[in-house]
Amino acid sequence: MFQAVEGSTHEGRYLHWDDLRYRKPPEGLTHEEWWLGLKMYRRSGCRTIPLKDAGGNKFRFTVPDLVTDLLHQIDRGGGTLIDIPEQITNAEQRDRYVVRSLMEEAITSSQLEGAATTREVAKKMLAEGRKPRDRSERMIVNNYVTMRRILDLKDKPLTPDMVFRVHREISQDAPDIPDGAGRLRRADEEINVSDIEGTVFHTPPPAAELPARLEAMCAFANEKTPGTFVHPVIRGIILHFWLAYDHPFVDGNGRTARALFYWQMLHSGYWLFEYISISQFLRKAPAQYGTAFLHAETDEGDLTYFIIHQAEVIRRALKELHGYVARKASETRACLNALEKHPELNHRQQALIAHAVRHPGFAYSIAGHGARHAVTYATARSDLLNLAKMKFLEHRKAGRAFVFVSPKDLALRLRAKHS
Repeated sequence: MFQAVEGSTHEGRYLHWDDLRYRKPPEGLTHEEWWLGLKMYRRSGCRTIPLKDAGGNKFRFTVPDLVTDLLHQIDRGGGTLIDIPEQITNAEQRDRYVVRSLMEEAITSSQLEGAATTREVAKKMLAEGRKPRDRSERMIVNNYVTMRRILDLKDKPLTPDMVFRVHREISQDAPDIPDGAGRLRRADEEINVSDIEGTVFHTPPPAAELPARLEAMCAFANEKTPGTFVHPVIRGIILHFWLAYDHPFVDGNGRTARALFYWQMLHSGYWLFEYISISQFLRKAPAQYGTAFLHAETDEGDLTYFIIHQAEVIRRALKELHGYVARKASETRACLNALEKHPELNHRQQALIAHAVRHPGFAYSIAGHGARHAVTYATARSDLLNLAKMKFLEHRKAGRAFVFVSPKDLALRLRAKHS
């Protein structure tokens, strides 16, 4: 009867009942029989993990062909194989790419959790090192600091103390509960995940279970469980889901979950993840993010829905990175002819000039230049003063501070210096 069901997917999609019931079933099958046939295929190839639902049942996942294909694309684009953008392996440009990605992730991850500020304002704040003015900006600064910290923690095993440290930095001076940073929620703080109308989508485990569940999550992250091979990308995605499912904190669970995903990927050797932001894609389609989570929870703990969604997001993020690098390489080549005769300019000054040529009238601050390149105030000041001395920037006063403005005829000035 189920011969018409040939695998766990349909037309390349891993369908949930909510979607399948509106599609035409294979010839001779009812929707219920079709669903049963798909479920039989999925169960035959499923693998369980230690994460348990409210009824004590273990979550599970399968690896259909579409997941295998996504994992292959991620492996090729994520830094584990040799097809790596030369511009990123260039040490002189590395810091700029890292700072860009950390800023993007800090901003969009915080916006997913309700930070109400524009990308432009937030990026300017981070670039200039300005102190946050409100809770939304504090969330973004905290997330930026935390993402930088993840780069330092990537070689360490995950422990409950590390999770608390990450959450404390994410929540510093910005939690809904003033003393909620860096600790598990208490029994009197039971929470639900709901929409603005009060519809409950997820009820996390009770607080009494959280210490043991956190230990189990760390054991999974450190590859001590389940005792069989789990692809590192799948392990990272599941770690993301696990913390979001347990919701162990009163606030900041989503940002912490995404930070731990980055830790897992970097810990597993996917070093190119220093340069990508997944939250910018999650923010573009937050409903799909939530639906993938709910499908996993409502279909007997089948994590495949969430794995597919997140793997697609990762693939898009890597594609965006490679596209960005290609664009920057092209723009850089256009400036090389003008800059190659100026060996006295360091790589930071060359990067600024390359940007300034494309943005006449742009005002650069010492603090902003220092933040972009992770150098001291004195070094940044020296960079800009020397460029102003060479007439490549115009030194002006803006209020009490000095700024360095890109002249409209900068390209002509560069060429004039050649002759």
